[in-house]
Amino acid sequence: MSIRPARGIALLGASVLWIACAKSENKVDSTAATTDTTAAAAATPTTPPAPQLTDVNIVALVDEANAADSAAGQLAATKGTAASVKEFGRQMARDHHELRKQGLALVKKQNLTPQPPSNDTLQSSSQKMMDNMKSMAKGAAWDKAYIDNEVAVHQSVLSLLQSAQSAAQDTSLKALITKAQPLIQAHLTKAQDIQSKLGSAATADTAAKKP
Repeated sequence: MSIRPARGIALLGASVLWIACAKSENKVDSTAATTDTTAAAAATPTTPPAPQLTDVNIVALVDEANAADSAAGQLAATKGTAASVKEFGRQMARDHHELRKQGLALVKKQNLTPQPPSNDTLQSSSQKMMDNMKSMAKGAAWDKAYIDNEVAVHQSVLSLLQSAQSAAQDTSLKALITKAQPLIQAHLTKAQDIQSKLGSAATADTAAKKP
C-alpha cells in the first residue's frame, strides 16, 4: 500500500536519492541575516492545509505506489549486483504485486473509481526514477541508489498509511490499510538493514584501498 497526502506525495516524488551537496563560502553578517530571514518569513504567504484524502484518492495513490515499487523490484532483481539487493528486489516485486491485486479487487467489489488528487505527481516521478535507474550502470553505486530510494519510499508509504487509516471511510479499505502496515514496516526494516551493510562494505573497501 502506499503514499501520503500532499506531503507524502512530495516525499515520494523526490524519492530517488541522487543528491548534490554544495557549501557556501560567503560570510554574512549575523544581524543582517536575521533581519532578512524575519522579513522573508513575514512576506511568505501561509500555505492552506492539504485537502482531506477521499477513498477514491487513497485507492488511486495506493495502486500507483504498488505498481511503481513492483516495477522497481523487478528491475533490481535483474540489475542488482549484491545478492541481498537482488533478493530484496524479488520480494518487492512479489509483495507489491500481491498488494496491488488486493487493492484492485477491493476497488471492483466496492465499485470505487480511483481518482488521484489534483496535486499527485507520483506517476511522473516514479517514471523519472525508473528512467534514471535503467540508464545507470550496474554496480555498487546502483545497489546503493536503489536501496536508499526504497528506504525513503517505505518511510513515506508508512506515513501515508497512517494518514489514510483515519481518512478512509470504507471499512474494507480501512481493513486493507491495517493489514498492509506491518508488511510495509517489515520492508522498511529490511531495506534499512541492507542499507547499513552496503554502507559498511563501502567503508571497508575504501579503507583497504588506502596506502
